Amino acid sequence: MKFGGTSVADLERIRRVARLVAAEAATGKPVAVVVSAMAGKTNELVAWTDGAGAAAPGLTPSDDEYDVVVASGEQVTAGLLAMTLRNMGLKARSWMGWQIPIIADDAHGRARIEDIPGEALGAAMDSGEIAIIAGFQGVTRDGRIATLGRGGSDTSAVAIAAALGGVCDIYTDVDGVYTTDPRIESKARRLAKISYEEMLEMASLGAKVLQTRSVEMAMAHRVKVRVLSSFVEPGEAPDQGTLLCDEEDIVEKRIVSGVAYSRDEAKVTLFGLPDHPGVSSRIFSALADANVNVDMIVQAHARTADTANMEFTVGKRDAARAMQVVGDLKGDLGFEGAALDEDVAKVSVIGVGMRSHAGVAKTMFQALAEKGVNIQVISTSEIKISVLIESAYTELAVRALHAAYGLDQL
Repeated sequence: MKFGGTSVADLERIRRVARLVAAEAATGKPVAVVVSAMAGKTNELVAWTDGAGAAAPGLTPSDDEYDVVVASGEQVTAGLLAMTLRNMGLKARSWMGWQIPIIADDAHGRARIEDIPGEALGAAMDSGEIAIIAGFQGVTRDGRIATLGRGGSDTSAVAIAAALGGVCDIYTDVDGVYTTDPRIESKARRLAKISYEEMLEMASLGAKVLQTRSVEMAMAHRVKVRVLSSFVEPGEAPDQGTLLCDEEDIVEKRIVSGVAYSRDEAKVTLFGLPDHPGVSSRIFSALADANVNVDMIVQAHARTADTANMEFTVGKRDAARAMQVVGDLKGDLGFEGAALDEDVAKVSVIGVGMRSHAGVAKTMFQALAEKGVNIQVISTSEIKISVLIESAYTELAVRALHAAYGLDQL
C-alpha cells in the first residue's frame, strides 16, 4: 500500500490511512506501507536547500547533502503512521530506505534502484509486523542517502512489491485513472483497467497520477498495480480504482483510452542550420552531455539552399540551459540564430487500439482545426499522437479531443 502526500497531509488524514491499513492487515495478508512526505513538505525542504546554497555566493548545496535534507519528510510521515497504528493496538514499525536496504546508484536527486534484498523486511512482515517504509529514498553502496526523484515514492512502492512478490495499491487523491483531467473536462470517465503501455505514455505525457519510472518498473516486473482513493473509509466503494495490467487482460480494447497534456514545455528553434551529416549529432550530443532531455524534434528545409530549420522541445526547467548549449555551438556550426518559446503546451491522445485502427490522426487534426487550434509540432508512436500548441488553447484542445473520440461515452 502506498500513500501520497495529500493522503498524509495532516494527523487526521494519517489516522484515516491507519484505518485503511488496519482493515487490510485484518484480512491476514502481510502488509507493507510506503508513505510520501506530507503535502508541501518536500517543496519546503527543497527551498531550504536552495537557501543554503544562496547563503554562500557562488556555491550550491552538494547533491548528496541535498538528498539528506529532502529525504527527511518521508521519515517523519513513516514514524507518525507507525505510532498511530501502535496506538490502535497493531504491531508496526518504520523502515528507512537504508534499513531495508533499497540499494540505489549515486545519481543523487534522481537515483535509480539497483537492488532490494528483501529478506529482513519479508521476515518482519511474516511475523505479523506492518512495515511502514519511507518512500523516495534509497542508499548508495557506500552508505549515502540517495533520493529517487520527485514522485519517487511510487517507484519505491512498486519496487518493494516486486521484491516481495506482491501486488501494489497506490492510494492517492483521485479514485483511479481517468480518460483525462477531471478538473478540465467534467465528463472524464474513470477507467476500470488500463494497460501498462498506455499508462506509461500517459504518465510521460503529463498525467500526474503515477510517476513514469514506477510504471516502467511495474511493466518490467509484471507487478499488478491498482490506483485507489485514500479519501474513503474501509469498506466504502469496493469497486473503485483502476487496475494496471497486461494489454491481453483487457477484453475490449479502446481506440483511444485517454487525453493527456503538459504545460511544462519549451520550444527551441534553430534557424539556418547547415544541412549536412553530423550537425544534428553535434547538437543533441551536447544537450545530452548537459543532461537536457529532448522530446519532440522536427527538421525541415529552409528557404536558403543547403540549410534547414530545426525545432525541438525540452522541459521548462531545462530551457535556459538548452539555449546556453546551442548558443555555445553557434560559432562552430554556423547557424543563423536560435529562439525560445515557453508559451506552448503538449496535448496527446493515447490508446493501444491505434495499432489496428485507421483514421486516429485524421480525427485529432480535424477536431483541433474545427476549434481553430494551430499545430506547431507533431510527434507519434505506435500508441500515441502528440501535438505542440499555444498554451492558451490547452483546455479547449483537451475537451475537443475528449469529445471527438467519444471518451465521455465510456
